[in-house]
Amino acid sequence: MAARSLALRLIVGAGVWIAVALLAGGFTLSRLFEDTVENSFDARLVVLLESLVAVAELTPEGQPQLTRSVGEPRFDQSYSGWYWEIAEGGKPLLRSRSLWDQDLPLSDETATTEAYRHDVIGPDNQPLRLVEREITLPGSTHRLRFGVAGETSEIDTAVRSFNTTLIWSLGLLGLGLIVALLIQIRFGLQPLRRIRRAIIAVRTGRAQRLEGEFPLEIEPLSNELNVLIDHNAAVLERARTQVSNLAHALKTPLSVLTNESSAAEGPLAETVKRQTASMRQQIDHYLARARTAAAARVLGVRTEAGTVAEDLRRTLERIHIDRQIRIETRLPADLAFRGERQDLEEMLGNLADNACKWAKSQVFIAGRRDGSRIQLIVDDDGPGLPEAQRDQVFQRGNRLDESVPGSGHGLAIVREIAELYGGSVELGDSPTGGLRATLSLPAADAA
Repeated sequence: MAARSLALRLIVGAGVWIAVALLAGGFTLSRLFEDTVENSFDARLVVLLESLVAVAELTPEGQPQLTRSVGEPRFDQSYSGWYWEIAEGGKPLLRSRSLWDQDLPLSDETATTEAYRHDVIGPDNQPLRLVEREITLPGSTHRLRFGVAGETSEIDTAVRSFNTTLIWSLGLLGLGLIVALLIQIRFGLQPLRRIRRAIIAVRTGRAQRLEGEFPLEIEPLSNELNVLIDHNAAVLERARTQVSNLAHALKTPLSVLTNESSAAEGPLAETVKRQTASMRQQIDHYLARARTAAAARVLGVRTEAGTVAEDLRRTLERIHIDRQIRIETRLPADLAFRGERQDLEEMLGNLADNACKWAKSQVFIAGRRDGSRIQLIVDDDGPGLPEAQRDQVFQRGNRLDESVPGSGHGLAIVREIAELYGGSVELGDSPTGGLRATLSLPAADAA
């Protein structure tokens, strides 16, 4: 997708918001889970502390003892990470077997009858969460400090496992959302692709208007484009009508002048005859230019080059039948010119007719596509033309050999029409020994 693609903008915009939402949601879920695990861990320590207080009593000597087990097997395993201790005035009186010969760092400064939680470092540098509370046992006037501790690595392990699962889950969710987004964008932008294909059909001459049903958001665009196409066709038709009217309006007086000058004699009649002939040529030339300039900008104009070449071959072979000129055409079936058929007939016809006039026995018409242009090549086996004289033949009325029939306007007309379409015509040496004319014109898309 290009940098200016609408689909890319939608994907990037939605992708950024999805990433932000997933990161924020993942962070929030992780914090909530961590708080839940910590609260559950603290609640468990409080329950064990209350259990420890419930099973503790004083001996006749005033020493604390347990009437039964607290209920946590890890209190009996050395350095298991779970410990309890009973102390008085900072002096340990009774401890769990898991502490072995170590003591819990119970506080002797904070007096509290409620459970007091804080983090400490225990035996073997274990990070512990310690819950302690001061209790006065029956039969005693002294406050004893009870403490229960658990290793916080359990919290870290649970949080780390949850975060790993959360990352994979949110990653898969994000990937699924991106895939769904791609499907949605492809489906949502399908009408734009359909309208693009409809425009291509109009431009290549396969349709006259945009056809098909479009969504409500796209329908105004298709309607406006159809209005524009209709307006363009109407303007072209008006231009052609005006050109035709002008041609008829001028040719009738010129025909009258020509007939009158032909019936008269003298220098004046000859002058009128020459000038009216020149005026007729100029009118034909500029009217053709006006028509071609309008047609070159019309959407949907398309001409099959192979069909035109084949029609010219049959016509020219009949015209030059007395010289037995053989014309061979080699053009791909899908080669098409983006322009009017009569303009292509005039350009290719002039080149092929010129080749037939100079050819000894054979003329070749070939064609190929070169990117966005087509090249029509006309070869003959005649005497050729020196390179120094090739530009002169494109000058209007210039004839290098008066023995060959013609007006000297053919090649000049070819160049002028080709340039109106943004094309060109060049002369060069032919492999057949004569002259090669290469006509380059804009190509129409394949039908």
